[in-house]
Amino acid sequence: MKYVLVTGGVVSGLGKGVTASSIGVVLKACGLRVTSIKIDPYLNTDAGTMSPFEHGEVFVLDDGGEVDLDLGNYERFLDIKLTRDNNITTGKIYQSVINKERRGDYLGKTVQVVPHITDEIQEWIERVAMNPVDGTDEPADVCVIELGGTIGDIESMPFIEALGQFSYRVGPGNFCLVHVSLVPVLNVVGEQKTKPTQHSVRGLRGLGLIPDILACRSTQPLEEHVKVKLAQFCHVPIPNIINLHDVTNIWHIPLLLRDQKAHEAILKVLELQCVGKVPREPKLAEWTERASKFDKLKTPVRIAMVGKYTGLSDSYLSVLKALLHASVALERKLVVDWVPSCDLEDSAEKETPEAFEKAWDLLKGADGVLVPGGFGDRGVQGKILAAQYARENNVPYLGICLGMQIAVIEFARSVMKLHGANSTEFDPDTKTPCVIFMPEGSKTHMGATMRLGSRRTFFQYGNASYIDERHRHRYEVNPDMVPEFEKAGLSFVGRDESGERMEIIELPTHRFFIGAQFHPEFKSRPGKPSPLFLGLVAAASGQLDHLLQRCCSAVSQHARCNGAPKLKIYQNGHVKKPLNGGLVKVNGYYANGNGIHI
Repeated sequence: MKYVLVTGGVVSGLGKGVTASSIGVVLKACGLRVTSIKIDPYLNTDAGTMSPFEHGEVFVLDDGGEVDLDLGNYERFLDIKLTRDNNITTGKIYQSVINKERRGDYLGKTVQVVPHITDEIQEWIERVAMNPVDGTDEPADVCVIELGGTIGDIESMPFIEALGQFSYRVGPGNFCLVHVSLVPVLNVVGEQKTKPTQHSVRGLRGLGLIPDILACRSTQPLEEHVKVKLAQFCHVPIPNIINLHDVTNIWHIPLLLRDQKAHEAILKVLELQCVGKVPREPKLAEWTERASKFDKLKTPVRIAMVGKYTGLSDSYLSVLKALLHASVALERKLVVDWVPSCDLEDSAEKETPEAFEKAWDLLKGADGVLVPGGFGDRGVQGKILAAQYARENNVPYLGICLGMQIAVIEFARSVMKLHGANSTEFDPDTKTPCVIFMPEGSKTHMGATMRLGSRRTFFQYGNASYIDERHRHRYEVNPDMVPEFEKAGLSFVGRDESGERMEIIELPTHRFFIGAQFHPEFKSRPGKPSPLFLGLVAAASGQLDHLLQRCCSAVSQHARCNGAPKLKIYQNGHVKKPLNGGLVKVNGYYANGNGIHI
């Protein structure tokens, strides 16, 4: 096993995660199997209880692991499936060591940071690096490790010590250190300054780690004399100084690495330059095409993102990436309008009228509406109003997790005239509980007590039988009310294996009105967009019928090739194509209108 360690210096937020992912892409393009590990030095056991404002989104894995968002970057870039053990935290390491001490595994010895904590870190890395992640039974050839934080942070010291020991333990030719640093330009001087990187490398060396490669972040390409200066003071050869300057989209980063021969530098350190006598060269034609295609997109599609964490885009990182994957596939330039849900509420009209007007202008100017997941009652009424606006005006709508529950509550209030309808999350004493707490959940312990990870959803209509998607929720649609909803025209087209837990809703009379209890964004990939996001963007850009015809042709062709009868696909999975707009009466309700109860 070969290891590539990615560290960061000077400041946080330099893009170590994207750099580590891009290194993985280039190595994979050279024909190597790649896995990834993210080290987060915080004391939390996992990211599950952390606020999105504090640390960005919580990414969920197939095994239910709630992990750092960088693991989402690894999965998207490398198209692999990681486990909760691929995210190492200080909390996990200390918990494991303390459990061993309580069992008596250390035989009465004094348990210390060195060697017990550092040994646990090294053993964890070696064990997890051997787990297959690409769908085969074969272990990876290279493990890319990202150390979170910045060199010099007190909390990361045990990990730096452990990794210093680890580099000696695995020996030369098996360990490559890539240090990501900043080369800023001061406005007053106007030249690229190397001193911050010099000090960062000096600090790294003082801690026992010697960088093999420098990845220098800058706004503009590095000048040649700057590279010479960095090589002289940091003791890194000029060919091993890689410049990661700002680009139009992050899909260019693997191409930057390739163009600067970063793969040759890394493979040389790892003694993997050749297959037999043939040099390894990265095959990145697909990445090149995708990055170029992204830059050429001109026709916009506007999606209103209605949420409570809109002040930090990383809070919805996977949702943004899934929208991007879909928009590029449909050749549209994605424009996301951030709509704080609180600003849509009636109270905002009095307290912050300008914000209220702006929020409604953005919502009404959007081609599609997306309400992502979330927790707590702040801004819920604004999300309900957004769902109502989309339903009544035939605007494409996608609700994810809480967004689906919001759509159900809004339908109950507006269409079924159940004005007290609510979720017990927001009103424990509601007389009409449309959404209820799941019986297997815990109300006393918050960490890892939700319905987490990959679960199977069975379709009630259409040709596909099931899908596997990732979940993260404590509340669900009240199964006792499902017959009432269906009578009123709301269809529950996806359910779990028991048939009692609702997974997907749709409004058959609407152009595109879908809610999913799961999180489809976590499995979206560049070149393989999530179908729900693809449907939303297609509906928002007027391409849904064309997309469905293409899918129908592909399935029919597949069926003919396999000797099966020709299959039929309908827009919402029903045997009758829904109408585009208009008021349609269903069992005494106007399901797509203004909620007139007959």
